[in-house]
Amino acid sequence: MRIAVDAMGGDNAPKEIVKGCLRAAREFSDVTLVLYGKEEAIRNELSEDLPNIEIVHSEEVVKSDDDPVRSIRRKKESSMVKAAYSVKNGENHALFSAGNTGALLAAGTLIIGRMKGIDRPGLLATFPALSDKRAVFNMIDVGANADSKPLNINQYATLGTYYSKHVHGIDKPTVGLLNNGTEENKGNDLSKSSYALLKENDSIDFIGNVEARDLLDGVADVVVTDGFTGNAVLKTIEGTAISLMSVIKSAIMDNGIKAKLGGLMLKDSLKEVKDLLDYSKYGGAVLFGLKAPVIKTHGSATEEPVYHTIRQIREMLESSLLEDLISHFENQ
Repeated sequence: MRIAVDAMGGDNAPKEIVKGCLRAAREFSDVTLVLYGKEEAIRNELSEDLPNIEIVHSEEVVKSDDDPVRSIRRKKESSMVKAAYSVKNGENHALFSAGNTGALLAAGTLIIGRMKGIDRPGLLATFPALSDKRAVFNMIDVGANADSKPLNINQYATLGTYYSKHVHGIDKPTVGLLNNGTEENKGNDLSKSSYALLKENDSIDFIGNVEARDLLDGVADVVVTDGFTGNAVLKTIEGTAISLMSVIKSAIMDNGIKAKLGGLMLKDSLKEVKDLLDYSKYGGAVLFGLKAPVIKTHGSATEEPVYHTIRQIREMLESSLLEDLISHFENQ
C-alpha cells in the first residue's frame, strides 16, 4: 500500500513530518510512504535511507493562510496538489497532510472526488471515552461543513458506523445525535429533521439524542452533528485537556515541598491521565465520503501524531472499508 504524504504541510514541516514517516516506515514494511515537497529540505531531515520511503520534488507549498480553493487551482506544483493528483491517478492509495485544512478539503473534493451517492464529505475524528463501556468514540462532522443538511447528518451516521465496524472492530456501533437535550422534540429544525431521518436509517443503530456533557463518558460509538458544532466541541475537548494538565502542574509546582513530593509519587498516574486525554494517538481526522482516504492531522503535529496517523491510514487500507461503503451507497 502506498500513502502520499504532503511533507511541507504544517507548522513543523518538513522536520517532524519526516521523523514520523521514518518511524512508521521502520515499523510497517508493507507501507510505502511517498513524500511530496522540496527534495533538498526533505533529504536534510532523513537520518537514514529506507526502501519504503520515496521523494517526489514539489516546488510550491500551500501555506496556512492561502485561500483554499484558489491555492488548489493555482498552485499545481505544490506538494499537496501533486500528492492529491497521485491518489486520483491511482499511483497512491491515500493522502495525508498536516497543512491548510480548507485546502486539503478542497483537494479531496475537487481532485480526488466524492464517493457516488455522497452529498458532502465530513470530517471524522476519534476521541477517548473515559468509561468502562467503550475505549473510544467517533464524531463526524468536526469541521468540513459549517452549514449541514439533514441528508448530510444522516449520511455521516452511516459513514461513522462503517468506520467503527472496520477500523475499531465494533460489531454493532451505536449512533447518537448531538443535541441540547435527549428528548426527541429537542433542538432546532436541523436537529429535528435529522432525527427523523436517523430513526428511519436501517443501516445504523440509532439511540437518539445525546448531550455534550456525556460524550467523554462513551454515550455512543458514533456521534453525528453539523461541522460548526462539531468543530466547537473538538476544540473545547482539546482546550480542556490542555488546561486541566496545566492546572494540575501548577498545583504541584506552586504549593511547596509537600505538593512536589505528592506529585512525584503520582508521576506515573498523572502520565496515564495525560496519555488518556491525548486523542492524537488515535490518528488524524478522516475526510470521509471520498473515493480514497484523505487524512488531516493537527497543524502543529510532531513525530508522534504523524506516526499514529500513518498507522491509522494503514488500518483503513487493510480493511474493506471503502469497498463496502461504495457498495452500500451505490445500492441506495
